[in-house]
Amino acid sequence: MAKVSTTPAPVTAEPDLSELLDAKAKLDAQIAEIQKANRAQNITKAREFCAKHGLTAADVFPGASASKSTGKRQIAKPAPKYRNAATGETWSGRGFMAKWLREAVKAGAKKEDFLVGDEAL
Repeated sequence: MAKVSTTPAPVTAEPDLSELLDAKAKLDAQIAEIQKANRAQNITKAREFCAKHGLTAADVFPGASASKSTGKRQIAKPAPKYRNAATGETWSGRGFMAKWLREAVKAGAKKEDFLVGDEAL
């Protein structure tokens, strides 16, 4: 028969919330320090690799320099699809119909009469 211990188990005091938060803050600081050191080492390694193999930032990250310089992606303005011959006003055919074209259509003109270029054929 196995002998059963009659002595009570030692009571361990659970840490309170402030102790846990302090420990977490210390660990977070250590993690940030290690990440910062690793980042610097990895950047150095990447620069050495690029120099060794003759690579540029444009080779590694194509298109990154263009978007960084402006801060926003460049979007081409759509070509006009409709033109008012009398005033030179244009409308791309996107979004709400231009006021000048809406008024001309209300007056009886056809939208196709204002088409520009190849679309007018």
